[in-house]
Order: sequence, then C-alpha cells, then structure tokens
Amino acid sequence: MTYDSIIVGGGIAGLQAAIQLGRYDHRVLVIDAGYGRSTLCANYHNVLGYPDGISGEELRRTGRGQAEALGVAFAEGLAVRLAGSLETGFRVGVRKLLPDERGGSHPLAAHEPGGRGLPDESGAGPETEYTGATLLLATGVMDRFPELPGLRECLGHTVYVCPDCDGHEVAGRRTLVLGAGNPGAGMALTLRPRTDKLTFVNHERRPVNADLQEKLERAGIDTVAGPIAAILEDDGRIGGVKLAGGETLEAERGFLGFGGNAVHSGLASQLGVERMENGHLLADPRSKETNIPGVYVAGDIGVHAEQLTVAMGEGAMAAIWMNKAIRKKNN
Repeated sequence: MTYDSIIVGGGIAGLQAAIQLGRYDHRVLVIDAGYGRSTLCANYHNVLGYPDGISGEELRRTGRGQAEALGVAFAEGLAVRLAGSLETGFRVGVRKLLPDERGGSHPLAAHEPGGRGLPDESGAGPETEYTGATLLLATGVMDRFPELPGLRECLGHTVYVCPDCDGHEVAGRRTLVLGAGNPGAGMALTLRPRTDKLTFVNHERRPVNADLQEKLERAGIDTVAGPIAAILEDDGRIGGVKLAGGETLEAERGFLGFGGNAVHSGLASQLGVERMENGHLLADPRSKETNIPGVYVAGDIGVHAEQLTVAMGEGAMAAIWMNKAIRKKNN
C-alpha cells in the first residue's frame, strides 16, 4: 500500500498535520516513537483554551484519538532510513523500539552536547518499509539536561525550559537557573526582567565568557559553581536544590539552561534536505516544503521559535500544501 502522506514524528506538529490531512480524506501514516519534548512537559500554560494548562501527554493522546477517528494509521517505531522522491514515492524504513526507548523509560539526555540526533545509534537496520507520495518530517528536538533526582517530577510544573513559554511563571519569585556555562548565564540574563531573585547554578562548571560574567554581576545575579546532587521537591513543586557538597539553595521556581540540545535531523540528510549549521531544517516559510520536492518540515526541527502553538500552526500549514501536492500528482 502506498500512503498519500507519511509523517515521521507523532508529536504536536505531526499530529496536527495528520488531523488536517485526515480531514482531506487522504491515506495517512504517522510513524511514532512515542516520546519527545512534549512528553516531558507536565503542563503547558500558554495554549489557547487551556487557562489552567494542559500536559503534553494529554495533548498527544487526544490528538492521536482525533487523527485515528479520521482514519489516520499509526506505526510504533523509529524511522531509520529514507529514500525515494516525489516522482517515485518516498520509502521510510522503520525498526522496533528498544526497551529503553519506550515511553517514560527513555533518558532525558540521550546524546552528547550539540548532537544532531542521528536516526539510529543502535546500528540496527529497518525491519519494515512504508511508501508514501509525500513526506513530512516532524522529528523534533530533545533538550539536554542531566538525570537529577526530582527533576522529572518538576518539569512543566515549577521547572521550565522555554522563557517565551513560561517566563511569566517566575515573575517576582526566587528562581534558580540550573545550567552550564554560557547557555546558563544567557538564560539567567533573559529571565532578569521577570525577577530580581535569581541565582545561576553552573552545574557542569563550564566556563562563562568574561562579558557574560560582567553582565551577570551588573544584573545582581549570583553564580554558584555546582554540581547539583538533587532537586528538592514535593509533588512537583521545587523547593530548592542540594549541591554535591551538601549545601542547599532555596527556590520557588527553576529554569534549565544547558545548551547543546539534540536536533533530530539526521534522517533528513539521507534525502539531501538542506540544514543549518545547528542542524535545523530549512523550508519555505509559506509552504514548509524543503529543497527536496515533496518533503515538508514542521515543528521544532524547523527554523522558528520553538513553541507548542507554533508547532501546531506549522503542522497545519504543511498539511495544506501537502494536500495541494497530492491532488496535483493524482490529476
């Protein structure tokens, strides 16, 4: 069977595209590894219609149900091979997930700083191949931060990663920026207009450029050289951190700034999709089509402000133009 569209990535962008394409009555397949940036966030606070917030897991679950009701098919697994073209169809090779890649058991940071998130580090080849007339890459980004006791419990509740999404949550509150070197210092400075009760904990004790250090001092932001032993929390509410030396720092909120996030664009290179130096994929801003005809991009893997609501919009945009391409090809 040849699908009209194959979507690689079952996160927010991929699901929104699947719903839109399903409403066009296309044959759509979503290849979903079951986890990603959105599965780690317990509460998105800046989404229209959810004044009390909504979790990434709930959005994904609801979105998948909507898509399935429209006839969209789902395949669990990791896409590891791409080949083909708009003329011949795109072939997507998929392998089964390994035990440590399933759901909540996956590590928070399964990559080195600055990694490109290559498609299959296990070396295992594809076990199943699917063919589609058009292809959407919505493989996303994974934030880099350490496996600290108590961190998972706080993510999205009182510890955040995106200042545009959640800077509002730290307003006037005692806040710890947990990070490394320049990225952590930069995050602290970004949050300074929100609160004057800031401390940057340099967990990895990486160097901070002299100009950034001077800005921290001028802004009245304290710097503490880690490492952090644990997040002190109660039911997802951060109370502070315990350092490896035994000292504790109190906090009402936390922000992460480690840098080196994994950009999952390794698959795209197999088709020759144009990438930026940082690994993000370039696409036409209107249609979301890449330099490879028939291949589209949506969500955090693209070049934009990395936000859930933006990912939803891009998923819909890509689907609209994929529909045009499918209709044209079938006529």
